[in-house]
Amino acid sequence: MSHAQAIRMIEYEAHSLLERLNEVRPFALTLPMVAAAAPSVAAQAAIEKFLADGRSQLRKLARRFLHWLHSPAGNGAAPDLVQRRYAIVRMRFLDMLTQFDVFADALAERSQHNYGEWLGGLDVLAADALQLPCRPYFNPPVICHLDREPGAAIRRVRARMPGGGLTPVAIIRMPRERMVGSAIASSLVHEVGHQGAALLELVEQLQAALAQMAAARPAQRQCWLCLRIWLSEIIADFWSVARVGITSTQGLMSVVSLPAAFVTRFSVDDPHPPPWIRVKISAAIGNALYPDQQWQQLADTWDALYPLHQAAPQDAAAFRELERVIPEFAALLAGFRPAGLGGMALAQAFPLAYCAPARLRSLWQEQRRNKGTLALLPPTQACAAIGQAKFDGWISATEEVALLRRLLRFWALHSTIDARTVCAQARPAPPALAIAF
Repeated sequence: MSHAQAIRMIEYEAHSLLERLNEVRPFALTLPMVAAAAPSVAAQAAIEKFLADGRSQLRKLARRFLHWLHSPAGNGAAPDLVQRRYAIVRMRFLDMLTQFDVFADALAERSQHNYGEWLGGLDVLAADALQLPCRPYFNPPVICHLDREPGAAIRRVRARMPGGGLTPVAIIRMPRERMVGSAIASSLVHEVGHQGAALLELVEQLQAALAQMAAARPAQRQCWLCLRIWLSEIIADFWSVARVGITSTQGLMSVVSLPAAFVTRFSVDDPHPPPWIRVKISAAIGNALYPDQQWQQLADTWDALYPLHQAAPQDAAAFRELERVIPEFAALLAGFRPAGLGGMALAQAFPLAYCAPARLRSLWQEQRRNKGTLALLPPTQACAAIGQAKFDGWISATEEVALLRRLLRFWALHSTIDARTVCAQARPAPPALAIAF
């Protein structure tokens, strides 16, 4: 191939890339979904701006390349140099498509019947779970999506995107098998907890506190160092218990109920605590935030399901050592005063009165008399009341699933009527809408 032919071929490919770029259109023009299934206005705007900026930058890069190609420097350049410069443009195009697909995966399923409205409701629940009464930070937009993967996950706001750039929204992936089940609120609020912890920089500050505890207590040093390794996941569990009460621990038990060989195996190779001790930590956090006999009952139930005498002796011994420091650890978490809260203890940042067991039981009794009661509550409190009713044996699995489905659709519908009410401020629904529920 001659020099001129090589240059002409590369120029053709650059023009073709620009034409393909024009076909990457905004989601608002391509994704059909009912209004209740749409993400929040803030999330849509942030995503569209991020992708529009990426397309604009890529167009400028491609046009600069074509301008250079027709300049004296480009005209006299060797084909291999021209190809190298074009390859940079093409790689940036592939990066932009990867970023587009990240958001497409999170939005495309919202056009599916039922699933779309449920996701809209999960967005509202996540926004409520992230908001704290003291408002220590600006709440970033949150969108949820379903995936066949067994575990939930979050891509936090301002996390690095493939190919560069920082994601403008928090993206929470929920396992499809939990839609709609009793563990949905537990898993979702746990992932929200990762975002909240990042905004308050909790992990970094608490790791330093745990290092000090390890140094101050030589006999328990290994226990405190293990807790330090698992801290990120434990803080997310703390957030979940603080926002949805016993619903969180019950959901966690449902998620980690695996064969005993996995549950009672001790390891520090995973950022997640081993399931056996993780449930015990969750129950201890619950007791620190909402003192009640129910937490010990849950811990005893877990012991009955996974008795340690069936575990390897060295694993059982490690778990027993950890059990002895868990109450002090839970109290440390609740009383910790991060810089982002201006002197306020971590437990004080959450609306704990919402999820006190006595309050939740009272709300459930009211729900029995008036079927619209839960719709009047903040979404996290409604989920906490359902979980409390489940623990107390006041609701069947069939009733729970049916109620969760109705609430998710209601929250999604309510957010379309007045997005500021639920998504931005998480206030209760007006009575007229509760009647519609």
